[in-house]
Amino acid sequence: MNVEPSDADLAARIAQGDSEAEAEACRRMGPRIRLYGLRHLRSPAAADDFVQQVLLKLLEALRAGRLREPGKLAQFALGTCRMTVLDLRRSARRQEQLLAEFGTDLVPDQPSTPQLDGGQLARCVQMLKERERSVVVLTFYDEQTAAEVAGFLGLSQANVRVIRHRAIQQLRTCMGAAA
Repeated sequence: MNVEPSDADLAARIAQGDSEAEAEACRRMGPRIRLYGLRHLRSPAAADDFVQQVLLKLLEALRAGRLREPGKLAQFALGTCRMTVLDLRRSARRQEQLLAEFGTDLVPDQPSTPQLDGGQLARCVQMLKERERSVVVLTFYDEQTAAEVAGFLGLSQANVRVIRHRAIQQLRTCMGAAA
């Protein structure tokens, strides 16, 4: 029968440099940390990053032997989660303040981009052949992939990409833009 080591045993083994104990601690604490991150950060991607940050802090503390009560590994992980979330929120607020204060100084003056003439674009799209117009509309308006457009129109994916490329070239020429 395989008995899982206690938190105190894991902490002691990690302090001695046992990489298997580190892996076990990550396996044991990772899902809990991720749930905490999801609850407080409300984003799966942010929660995944959060798990990495907390596990790194946790392992660094365990390697250095900074855990006063080795039997309370889960509580230490929870405290590390709390402090990390507070740090992330504090950092985000500070970034917002700095951008509000100095943001206009950081972005150089850029020449204004020419405005798109919607009427001209509509006329140019109407001038395309029906198949080209269908490919352009399905791709850019309906946001379908080449595979989806190909299935819908009964074409190969390669044919859809060629038609789309040629239609875009025609639209650029019609709009007066450099190809």
